[in-house]
Amino acid sequence: MSRILIADDDPLLRALLQHRLAADGHDVMALEDGGDVLRCVAEHRPDLIVLDAMMPVIDGFELLRRLKAPPQPDPTPVIMLTALKREMDIVGALELGAADYLVKPFIPDELSQRIRRVLAASIAQGSSDDRARRPG
Repeated sequence: MSRILIADDDPLLRALLQHRLAADGHDVMALEDGGDVLRCVAEHRPDLIVLDAMMPVIDGFELLRRLKAPPQPDPTPVIMLTALKREMDIVGALELGAADYLVKPFIPDELSQRIRRVLAASIAQGSSDDRARRPG
């Protein structure tokens, strides 16, 4: 079971995503403000974050920037789920380190599949990182 953090200021969408992702077998946490998200990531170490761009306190792009910033970028994969659909927003998020970008309104089954794909890639990357660190 994967631990997924949903970060979105819309309570209805948070409830929908919590229900859907829990039904997919994930342990789901949900927050509405970017400041709380930073604290939660440090404390609970989620396996994946579903992140909205427009949130109070710290917006999703700034949050992504802080999570992925050197010298110690957080390895947690982030899927942006937002209404912003301009090319500069999509490309900007991917350049900042987002693993994927999905525009609202979205298809719940598509989000579930993207989450599965990103989690599988993250697990595979973690396994190859472990092999690279082992003395041979």
